[in-house]
Amino acid sequence: MEDFCKQYPDAQASLRFWYDVVNANSFFTIQEVIQMFNSADYVGNERIVFNIARNKCRLVAKFRFHPRAQRVYIRFIGTHTEYDKIMDIATI
Repeated sequence: MEDFCKQYPDAQASLRFWYDVVNANSFFTIQEVIQMFNSADYVGNERIVFNIARNKCRLVAKFRFHPRAQRVYIRFIGTHTEYDKIMDIATI
């Protein structure tokens, strides 16, 4: 994430906000995540796509929900153009 922010500094505040919200909350379902980030989309296989920096960039995260702890794996961060080139978003 840091490398991406160095390359695209205008995305830094949005990425920091996303990170802080995910860290501060315990989500137990995909619906809870979507409720918090109303512009996010569930794309299957535990993956959610988030709009970053007013939709200039996209972040794909895989969420694993557990009763005691959630795990979030960032699978992709890139520009909207780079995101559009992904053939099967549910497998990255």
